[in-house]
Amino acid sequence: MKAFIWLSVCPVVVLLAVAVLAQDKDKKEVTLKGTLLCAKCSLGQTAECTTAIQVKEGNKTVTYFLDDKGAGEEYHDPICTGKKEGSVTGVVAERADRKYIKPSKVTFDK
Repeated sequence: MKAFIWLSVCPVVVLLAVAVLAQDKDKKEVTLKGTLLCAKCSLGQTAECTTAIQVKEGNKTVTYFLDDKGAGEEYHDPICTGKKEGSVTGVVAERADRKYIKPSKVTFDK
């Protein structure tokens, strides 16, 4: 009986693992260029300091929240009470009607 359960469960686990790995391959890094700012101090959209980037998409401005340590990131201090032009490279996701980017690189324009 144990062998039957084991043989029934193993293929399901393998299929789930393959599905998760296939989804991760589909996620490609993109570079967003726009205005980096604090979502709490500049936008008033979060309870804690969180880095965000606003980009122009067509004729509207879209805000992407950085999925990081927020104020704990070294690049947050320069924009906490102001704004800077720059870019963020990472993987974009959408959760709870908000767009997020998991940053692998954040740079400011000079």
